[in-house]
Amino acid sequence: MDLSGILMQIESGNDEEVEKRLQKYNAENCKTFAFDCKQEEARISLCRGILTVLNQPVQPQCQSTCLETMRILSRDKRVLGPVGTHDGIVTLARLARIPVPDIDVKPLQKTSTAEERVVVEALKCLCNVVFNSVPAQQIGADVQLAQGLCDYLRSLTSVRHDVELFSLRLLFLLSALRVDIRRGLQQDSDAVELLTGVLERTLDVRWVGPYEVARPDPRALPISLERNDRAMESLKALFNVTMGDSSDEHHNHQLRRIVAILRHFLMLRVQTEEKTEEAHSHAINLLSNLPVSCLDVLIDVPAQGGLEEYGGKNMDVLQVLLDFMEKRIDGGSNYREGLTPVLSLMTESSRYHREIRRYFKAKVLPPLKDVKVRPEIGSTVRNKLVRLMTHIDMGVKQGAAEFLFVLCKESVDNLLKYTGYGNAAGLLVARGLLAGGRGDTEYSPDEDSDTEEYKSVKPFINPITGHIEEPMPNPIEDMTEEQKEYEAQKLVNMIGELSRQQLIRPMGVRKDGTLAPLEDAIRKCNIPKNSDSDSD
Repeated sequence: MDLSGILMQIESGNDEEVEKRLQKYNAENCKTFAFDCKQEEARISLCRGILTVLNQPVQPQCQSTCLETMRILSRDKRVLGPVGTHDGIVTLARLARIPVPDIDVKPLQKTSTAEERVVVEALKCLCNVVFNSVPAQQIGADVQLAQGLCDYLRSLTSVRHDVELFSLRLLFLLSALRVDIRRGLQQDSDAVELLTGVLERTLDVRWVGPYEVARPDPRALPISLERNDRAMESLKALFNVTMGDSSDEHHNHQLRRIVAILRHFLMLRVQTEEKTEEAHSHAINLLSNLPVSCLDVLIDVPAQGGLEEYGGKNMDVLQVLLDFMEKRIDGGSNYREGLTPVLSLMTESSRYHREIRRYFKAKVLPPLKDVKVRPEIGSTVRNKLVRLMTHIDMGVKQGAAEFLFVLCKESVDNLLKYTGYGNAAGLLVARGLLAGGRGDTEYSPDEDSDTEEYKSVKPFINPITGHIEEPMPNPIEDMTEEQKEYEAQKLVNMIGELSRQQLIRPMGVRKDGTLAPLEDAIRKCNIPKNSDSDSD
């Protein structure tokens, strides 16, 4: 669509014609996200012209149409020069009813339906502009937009889905893109308490203990998509503002309440499986961000009861985490973002909470009985995690290995029993444990018991592969001594050639279990001299 006609009508001050032409432009471009460079200057002029209209006393219908056009244009970061200014951000904040310094805003409670649409469109514009414009992010910090949003959310006396949703999204974007804004929210605005309250209200939380939410009614309908969307935006914003631990007693109390709410959220279902998984992913991300000392709240729910074998603790949410992890493994893509947070959460909670570790150990590494198959082959959770120990992505590989290592109470011998030396080598090299031993964490003294089936076949297990191998024919059995010497010399020559070309580097193991070049290891060996021996 030719924009010159719209610009002419804006210059003439014909509001009705401007609205009519913009409505047509909006209908044609509502799904446009990639823009032609040829009209870039015209779109910049249109942004400037729309701001002029928005600063005039026009009807709400015209304002919302102009803002819808601005929202479409703001998808193109190249045209945001006129908007990413003090006047541009303040204009949008005024229309969104966000209280910022030196601006009088009309309370949201007194708005009509048409005026509320203006508020929502202005919030959407601010989200796009802040996301795509660095100058706009700076202006947002200068005018204390995030603090205004916190005051704005506190003032909402009734739930207005779109208003609350895009307010939370804007708060998330500001706190994600600007470290100074995030610090300000942590220190000045008490944003953690605010967002926790929004989450409680959205999920209809009913407390039955200091850190325990009432069990969800199994007959209740799944969470609506609207409530779920608001909850997820709250979780994303909370993730940002809870970065950095605090030893303050009140802060610790807040964080433990958040863990209780997240446990409740993980036990809920949304209307679709895809949305449920997405919601649980955000809850797990936030849990991974919280102090590990607070995670006992996940299993300490007296009103709901627990399992006697785990000290009366409730393990329901741990099974949800296991199921989520296995589903992400089976999905087979985006392991770094989709899988590593839940692996990290399960690892750290197992490292510091004995009952959590015991439950995960029982489910992931049950006592071994059949060791005829390699540990990485099969469909059990253990098989899947062992396969990840040799994954190409270093973060995924380390995450899976560390989780299994913690479940083995950081005992090298126990880890090798379940994974085989070949799969565990990467972790052992990184931790300097090639010579065996344990990690640094102290665990309870209870010992794992081997099954009778495992004990009977243990001497026949190949420690490298972690399973019983069929006996292989000896390739040098029928060779003469001359042939054996020839093959050995041939192998030495091949290794020497590869070493000289620096394609390989022979390595040895130091006394502390770390790797070192073989020549260094040999040089440091104390070989006793035999004075009685004759040498050529």
